[in-house]
Amino acid sequence: MARRTLAGGATAGAASRVRFAPTSNNLLVSSWDSGLRLYDADTNTLRFKAESEPALLDCCFEDESAAFACCSDGSVRRYDFRSVSQDTVGLHDDAVSCVEYSQTTAQIVTGSLDKKLQLWDTKIRNVTPTSMINFDSDVSSLSVCGMYISVAVARNVYFYDMRNLTGPVKAKFSPLEYHIRCLQSSSEWNGYVAGSVDGVVALNYLDDVTDGNLGYAFRCHPNSRNGRSNLVAINCIAIHPCKKIFVTGDDGGYAIAWDGQSKKKLLELPSFSGSVASVACNHSGQLLAVAPNYHHEADTMVEEHQIFIEALDDFKRKPHFVKDPSNQT
Repeated sequence: MARRTLAGGATAGAASRVRFAPTSNNLLVSSWDSGLRLYDADTNTLRFKAESEPALLDCCFEDESAAFACCSDGSVRRYDFRSVSQDTVGLHDDAVSCVEYSQTTAQIVTGSLDKKLQLWDTKIRNVTPTSMINFDSDVSSLSVCGMYISVAVARNVYFYDMRNLTGPVKAKFSPLEYHIRCLQSSSEWNGYVAGSVDGVVALNYLDDVTDGNLGYAFRCHPNSRNGRSNLVAINCIAIHPCKKIFVTGDDGGYAIAWDGQSKKKLLELPSFSGSVASVACNHSGQLLAVAPNYHHEADTMVEEHQIFIEALDDFKRKPHFVKDPSNQT
């Protein structure tokens, strides 16, 4: 598997999220140094850079010419790549942890440490949300597929239909024992993959019968130390757009691809120095972007954080399966 770094892709602060564009290999990167950057992963060039005062905790594309980012000061911002401008399109009462954009409804969806899920209609252009849902705890992650929103709150997952937000379309579900750190849903699977702070990953389906037959959970790193499980938090998940494969990134510096259907480890990338903060597959499933955040040594400051691009050609070869993880909970 070929690995390369983005030229000029270093960020002064650790990256919080990487996202590929809907139809191109443009890569969006938000970071704790308050910068939003757009790279062309094909030509290995920086196409856009914008600075702001607060740290950027997440980002997503609106389309090929604009993007959104959510900030530590509670603001949600829109960036126009053509006019090189930015403006505030939404506000929360606390840091905004996650942001998604629905191409179907033209709505921005955000989750925050203020325990709220909020939606904004981009056609109205008003910082007052069009819809709001309150929870008992912080919103740690969310994912949008078509008309549906999956929301991770503590160790629970809630499902909402954007056509009727008066209540969840399905009662809250707790697929994991500990708090969920990341969640990604798939319209093709009609389900989602969630990762927890204790290193367990769950693949679940919205249909109860299908979930009972095919849903499962496993520990990514089942090795034990001194008789105790090696608990490595799952920081991020990316779902392959063309195959039933997903990639996890964790605190141990590993990015691992899993076959969701056969319940097998497909491949493990060479480990990174520090934790893996974010991973993303491009629209064709041929590229994987990885954002590792390097640890600080006692007397050394890490001044630059690189973004890596992996070519996923290995998915075309026969997978080197390992022990079935489905019973490693």
